[in-house]
Amino acid sequence: MSDLPANRITLVTLGVADLDRSRAFYAALGWKEAQAVDGVAFYQMDGSVMALFDAEALAADQERPGAALGTGGAAYAQNFHDSAGMDAAYVRALDAGATGLKAPTATLWGGYAGYFADPDGHVWELAFNPLWPLDAMGRTEVP
Repeated sequence: MSDLPANRITLVTLGVADLDRSRAFYAALGWKEAQAVDGVAFYQMDGSVMALFDAEALAADQERPGAALGTGGAAYAQNFHDSAGMDAAYVRALDAGATGLKAPTATLWGGYAGYFADPDGHVWELAFNPLWPLDAMGRTEVP
């Protein structure tokens, strides 16, 4: 039994069709690569890492060569300090080549949110949630 907490994700890997296109897209969003090796681009986050990896190579690494890796069944989210910051991030994503899925709008839970898909169909939610305040680094905790 590990002494590490179960509630953690250390690495999220997104399978992509064109690594260079995806790297350019995330760079246009302001993401900074921490490292790129052997066809994988890594982005350091607060306590975890996101990677972009060729989808065919990812399927092969999973010992599922030729498998069609799905997208859209999960949403990655970023919360913001206010709706204006969230709106600016949504426009920036569209300008970078994202597909708008749901324009930012008021939510039933009292916040403000919208969705876009990156060039490979990975879904991102952008939100302002006044019930979950962010610290200066943009971290939140469930109250």
